[in-house]
Amino acid sequence: MSIFQKLFKQTFIYGLATVLPRVLGIVLVPLYVKVLGKDNYGVYASLMTLLILGNILFSYGMETAFFRFVNKDPSTKNSVQSTALTSITITTILLLGLGILFSTRLADFLEFDAHYVRYGLLILALDALVVLPFAWFRINERPMRYAIIKIFNVLINLGLNLFFFLVLPNLSSDSDSFWSTIYFTDDLVSYVFVANLIASAITFAFLIPAYAKIKFGFDLFVWKSMIRYAFPVLIAGIAFSINEAFDKLLLKYLLPEDIADGEVGVYAACYKLGVFMTLFSTAFRLGIEPFFFNHAKSKNAKETYATITLYFSILGSFILLGVIVFSDLLKRLLIPDSTFWEAMIVVPIILLANLCLGIYHNLSVWYKITDRTKFGAYISVTGAIITLVLNFVLIPKYSYLGSAFATLAAYGSMMIISWYFGRKYYAIPYNLKKIGMYLTLSISFSMLSFYVFDSNYLISIPLLLVFLVILYVFEKKELKEILKNK
Repeated sequence: MSIFQKLFKQTFIYGLATVLPRVLGIVLVPLYVKVLGKDNYGVYASLMTLLILGNILFSYGMETAFFRFVNKDPSTKNSVQSTALTSITITTILLLGLGILFSTRLADFLEFDAHYVRYGLLILALDALVVLPFAWFRINERPMRYAIIKIFNVLINLGLNLFFFLVLPNLSSDSDSFWSTIYFTDDLVSYVFVANLIASAITFAFLIPAYAKIKFGFDLFVWKSMIRYAFPVLIAGIAFSINEAFDKLLLKYLLPEDIADGEVGVYAACYKLGVFMTLFSTAFRLGIEPFFFNHAKSKNAKETYATITLYFSILGSFILLGVIVFSDLLKRLLIPDSTFWEAMIVVPIILLANLCLGIYHNLSVWYKITDRTKFGAYISVTGAIITLVLNFVLIPKYSYLGSAFATLAAYGSMMIISWYFGRKYYAIPYNLKKIGMYLTLSISFSMLSFYVFDSNYLISIPLLLVFLVILYVFEKKELKEILKNK
């Protein structure tokens, strides 16, 4: 089996673990839209933004450091594994304890109810405790076990959400029943986090045996080396969380109080249509990250990386155009409440922004395998500054449309900056002409379909077919070469 076949097989399985659970999760969007309404959905979206930042802080780049140091020196593999596990376990317990102790003050500062903050801290702690076991599955090439547990987690989450929002209201109709004592119509958002908390707890229970395989232990020298490597990754992660989700928080705090939650709600709901690009990028990254490190010393490593980036760009361009062509159908399926549709104008912008982010992740191989992770921090911080500045400037005048353009500007800049510096430190022969051609075609056809012809299928579907024909003509030979056995 060729390295490309192995890569795509693992990417498919990791993709299944990422895409299928999140697709099931998308099923909840119509339910949330219907049950929560715009304002409560906005509260939920703002809280999820904080969880994204919290996940970065609780894991502090240790997962990426784990991948790097496990592959760097086989003689220290066991020490790296046990040290990383011990480190993240201790810090998780400390952060959880401090967070619970100061939860009331934290809630007042963030302008949320204190019990939301406590739910969030517990979820973050449980999720942090499974980071290393899941990474261990990936480094030992056990994608099926990884996928099964990930999918089971979301199935539990989905089932509990359906119970809380569809079954429990009927069970609680009898005011004298037990069910009526646990159903609170004035705090529906809590049920979202209770479902998440239970699912995270069950997932952690399933992964406890992995702790016995990795084992606890601590090597101070190894830990210091890993922390030095991980710290820039942490800074990059914080910056990434700002780029990824802080627009919802800034909308909440920068817009007038009487409309803020509603604007966040419609923006966050339509932003969900960009999830198709996010799913593809995330699945690809999960499969590709161990591959990058494992094949860094291969003879044709740079050419392999260039080919991978080309085909990521091709698939991403197709997804961009495909989602735009069928965006009218998708909004009716995923966002059945038409009062949310006012924010659909941001969908092409968010999709393109996420495509730029996916390309950036592919381009970032140069600083990861050359131990220059500080550049990842520099680039991500630059993107975060762009995000914050443009949101502060644009939100008061353009609301969520300004946030969408800020996201595109940030991710587009990060992509270009990474490519520029990569040429100097680890020059990879990317086929820029082909990448540029497919991106230009996809963006042009998408703009025509969405903004000019208003997703008219008589125009949009032929544009998609033309793109596929062009793709077939130019890539037929290469695709056959990649897919055949060697």
